[in-house]
Amino acid sequence: MPAIATLFILIWSTGFIVAKEVARVADPNLFLAVRCGLAGLLYLGISGVSRARWPAWREVPKHLVAGMLLQGGYLGGTYWAVGQGLPPGVMALLGALQPLLTAVLAIAVLREIPTWRTWVGLLLGVGGVALVLGPGVATRGGGGMPPAVFVVAIAAVLSLTAGTVLQKTSIAGADLRTSSVLQNAGAAAMVGTLALVRGESRWITGPLLWGTLAWAALVLSGLGTLLLVWMVRRGRAANVASLMLLAPPLAATESYFLFDDRLTAVQIAGFAIALAGVFLCNPAQASRAPGPTGR
Repeated sequence: MPAIATLFILIWSTGFIVAKEVARVADPNLFLAVRCGLAGLLYLGISGVSRARWPAWREVPKHLVAGMLLQGGYLGGTYWAVGQGLPPGVMALLGALQPLLTAVLAIAVLREIPTWRTWVGLLLGVGGVALVLGPGVATRGGGGMPPAVFVVAIAAVLSLTAGTVLQKTSIAGADLRTSSVLQNAGAAAMVGTLALVRGESRWITGPLLWGTLAWAALVLSGLGTLLLVWMVRRGRAANVASLMLLAPPLAATESYFLFDDRLTAVQIAGFAIALAGVFLCNPAQASRAPGPTGR
């Protein structure tokens, strides 16, 4: 799993870069509807060619809801909040709470009791993320934001948390390929409805739009989300969620190279602390992880 986890976090971290670029060329929910629709079509083709087994009809609604939560609610809320002026750094700090929320929810829903190493690792990770993003948040701040923007941002994080935990319920026995079709369909339906309700139509064609759309659909939704679901099914939800603590620091590093956003010594130290926190959460995960269910 270490190689898969590394690939996942590298992919997931680019979502912050995509969100920043997309705001220049397309309305958020319209973009996300096309993104999830394309990812769903990709896996529909893969499922057809490989003759993957489809879930029972009674399980289909659960897959659709999981997609609505994991991608639709999280991405839709995040893109909208950032589009309303919430600094990406503030959104990322809110997102850093997701592993802690997942650990708490997993106790209640899945009866997964985190070890003391996991709790310490999660706290270290959140602290490290705060150090990485703190200078940017202090500079740009979140002042003047309507309360509704923060409500939507927090709701987006809660949606991601619920969607992550839901992957460990009865839908965990379904084939990942067909499950990905249904989950992307649920997400596309949700954000597509929001795009219609909000009357979104901005779609400025060009290399930036098509490039970000291809990356978002094929890599972020197509591969990144697939890896996340795969890891959650085979490990503890809280431990897998802790990997997301590395996404904001990595995004800050990517911004340094792409946009010349400078990193301070404090930010570099924060990255190291976040990495140590994730290591505490996942040192022997493979040996404790249950085998595939229902496969």
